Amino acid sequence: MDNDTCIRLFADQEQIKDCRIKLAVAKNSFGQLSSILALAGNEARLKIIYLLSEERELCPCDLADILFMSVPAISQHLRKLRDGNLIVSRKEGQTIYYSLAQQNIKILKPFFKHLNLHTEKLQTA
Repeated sequence: MDNDTCIRLFADQEQIKDCRIKLAVAKNSFGQLSSILALAGNEARLKIIYLLSEERELCPCDLADILFMSVPAISQHLRKLRDGNLIVSRKEGQTIYYSLAQQNIKILKPFFKHLNLHTEKLQTA
């Protein structure tokens, strides 16, 4: 017998209805989270997002030094993150500082929680 086959004897119509309502209520949140995860699917961008969640703001030169990447490469990633409304920038003189868009901080923090615990263990060892 194929394990991928489902033979349901009774459909819980109330559960199905409730699940559909939950999805409808969270529709905008799913769209936002899907966009964030699509952008974070690249390891370099994920690291940039993580660093911005930890440090609040960094400039492209700082990120390039930290990640051993060129400033143009970092700038390309930052552009994609900014175009996706994941980050915001501010200019101070000749320097541009990037930070996470306020509406994304709450969504992203739980993703990095386990990384922070591991980092804290390394720092205390």
